[in-house]
Amino acid sequence: MKIVLTFSLILCVAVIGLQEQSETDAEHLKHLLHTFLEGASRNDVEIHNKFWADELIYTGSTGRRVGKSDIMNDLRAMPADRSGEPVTIYTAEDIHILQYGDTAVVAFRLVAVTELDNEIETASYFNTGTFVKQNGIWQAVAWQVTKIP
Repeated sequence: MKIVLTFSLILCVAVIGLQEQSETDAEHLKHLLHTFLEGASRNDVEIHNKFWADELIYTGSTGRRVGKSDIMNDLRAMPADRSGEPVTIYTAEDIHILQYGDTAVVAFRLVAVTELDNEIETASYFNTGTFVKQNGIWQAVAWQVTKIP
């Protein structure tokens, strides 16, 4: 009887530990997403470099498929002085995370608010990203964007 009780207690502690780990990873992924979007709003090259895995497959809302090197080259080709150009701020809403060990699917609604000639334009997109945790670091390996009409 003591063995069964002890085993049950150990099993409960292990399950609680796994749930806490999953919740911690989910919160980390949300924080990672928000930090990335804040950096993406500034076209921060380093934020992009950390966020995207080298083997990334990114399908944009126009159907164009690119990799991390394409994204990084586009960012580096942007002029340093972008004053006078429209500023777009990206945020995430309605975030859903499904975790499978060291793999997670993050689905959310991206809201892009652009100020152009003293007018505010808002666009929304459904985004789905697949993340893999390697060496303790989460990175996006696949990304899909769909514009919401």
